Order: sequence, then structure tokens, then C-alpha cells
Amino acid sequence: MQNNGSSLAFGPGGLDIAQSFFKPIHGASPLPTTNRNTKISVVGVGNVGMAIAQTILTQHIADEIALVDINSDKLRGEMLDLQHAAAFLPRTIISASVDYSVTNDSDLIIVTAGARQIHGESRLNLLQRNLALFSKIIQPLSARSPTAVLLIVSNPVDVLTYVAWKLSGFPANRVIGSGTNLDSSQFRFLIADHLNVNAQDVQAYIMGEHGDSSVALWSGISVGGVPMLSFLERQQIAYEKQTLEKIHKEVIQGAYEVIGLKGYTSWAIGCSVANLAWTILRDQHRVHPVSVLAKGLYGIDGGDVFLSLPTQLGRNGVLGVTNLYISDEESQQLQKSAMTILEVQNQLGI
Repeated sequence: MQNNGSSLAFGPGGLDIAQSFFKPIHGASPLPTTNRNTKISVVGVGNVGMAIAQTILTQHIADEIALVDINSDKLRGEMLDLQHAAAFLPRTIISASVDYSVTNDSDLIIVTAGARQIHGESRLNLLQRNLALFSKIIQPLSARSPTAVLLIVSNPVDVLTYVAWKLSGFPANRVIGSGTNLDSSQFRFLIADHLNVNAQDVQAYIMGEHGDSSVALWSGISVGGVPMLSFLERQQIAYEKQTLEKIHKEVIQGAYEVIGLKGYTSWAIGCSVANLAWTILRDQHRVHPVSVLAKGLYGIDGGDVFLSLPTQLGRNGVLGVTNLYISDEESQQLQKSAMTILEVQNQLGI
């Protein structure tokens, strides 16, 4: 995406003030140039992986999509099922293999492989079951696509994104977790439902861990461009903090409820990850709450930790993290969320 120069007019004397809005993350690398077709690899053809693949196909986000799984029969069945719909979809090359060579020269690698979350199980409890798997798959994938962006979806996503970063050797800007992108979508829906407005007119983020210690950024909510809480205070309209906490709790419990009812989640995460893929491969420079290396941002110290922050994404992965105002209480909650993740990471020995 080319800058047409109009943004420069905001700064005095032609000063570009974009850097004031976004902060770079540690260890970023420049974008390599390429003229070839775009390719996405999806690792893991379970319910989540196939929901992502199907959404990517219908939205024609890539010219080629490769599927990888250890279950050869299911893998071939899923590939054929998608190929049989070719007459109804934009032209996309669909391939599949148990061999990682099918992922060669991917632009984006989406990792969904992992143990399924059991009803009532915390995302952090999944870690030990998925850590061994990542130790086997991340290095072969990164070696075959050394300039790709890694997008981790497997849970617990924040810790596993850190694991993928360490194992891949990729710069931090090219390792991203799906994080709270979906949580934030649900947050926007619930707020919109309470206010009887369209969710697209609500700007709201869930930050921190994709899990129980997540932080609802109430101070940053706007509806139709109007900051919600400050507007209510100026108009002397009463609201109860318990109502806000209830909405946040609904977000946290949302996935658990779906798992309890149907056994797994799929369609919403499929749309969420496909949306991230679109932003990255189309170089849209949109802001998404995704899991990134948060060291040195929003007062987060103590080690390398990945958690969700409002992040500008493009063809090179992370372009910058939004320099967003948050309240003192929210800052403390975010740092506590970081410590929750770090305590788990410190036990891994990676």
C-alpha cells in the first residue's frame, strides 16, 4: 500500500506524525520483496482449521492454499471436499499433504494444530499437551518458508505464540497470535446489543491474555465516534460497574459456552482468522487486537511476553502497536495479565 502523502499535512512543516500513533515492537525486520502469487498454509484440519480454510477460500484471500495434518485420510477428504466446490468459488489452488514440503514458500502459515479444549478446561491447562507438538512442527514450517508470517491460533494462544517465536527464529513482527481479535468482536456485539446499535459502529478492545485474565478496555469504547463512558458522565447518565463487569464475563465465558453446547468452536474463529489473513496479505494497515511481543509497551516488563494489544498489521506482520490511552486501573490489570502468562512461560525452559 502506497502512502499518498496526505497524512503528512497533519504534522508541522511536513512532519510525519504516524510514529506518534504507533510504537514499534522489539526485534522487527524489514519486508522482503516478492512478485509471486500469495500462498497460505493451514496446519491442522480440525474444525477450526477447516472453518478458517473455507472462509479464506470464499473470500479469495490467497491464490493458493495448502493443508497439512497427520491424519492422511481426513486430510485428503477435506481437500477433495473443497476442490469439488471449485465451480462455486474464486479460482484457488488447493493442495494437501502430511509432508511439510506442501507448505514451501508460504506467505502466511496459520497453525491450528493442537489438542481440543475440553469443556471446563482452562486454556492454560492445554499448554503441556500442545508444547510437545509445537516442538515438532514449528521449525520445519519456518525452514520451508523463511519469509512467511506465522499466525498462531492453537490454545493457549499467547504462550504458544511465544513458543513459536522462540522455535522459529523469526523476527517478532512476523510471529502473531490470533489473541483477542475474536474476543473483541464479541465485546463489540454485546455492547451494541445493549445500546441497540450496529456492532460496526462500536470501537472496543479486549486486551491482555486470551483467557481469564483479559482486560476490557472500557475507557477506550466509542459508539459512532463518541467516547461512551465520558459521554455518560458528562450527561450525568448513571451506569453500574456491575453491568460492565457482566459484559466482560460474558466475553470470557463465550467460548466455554459454545464448547459446552456443540463440543468445539469453529465458525467465529474461522471468520476472525480469515479477517486477519486479509489484513496481512492485502497490506491493509488495519488495527487488530492480536497477541504480539509486548515487552516495553504499556509498562509491561519482566520478560518477553506475548499478549493482545491493538496492533497495526500489514504484509510484514506487525507494523506497530497503537499508542492508546488506558486508565491506571486498566494498566495495572494489563500488567497483571502479563505476569499471569509469564509465570507459565517461566516453567517451560525455552
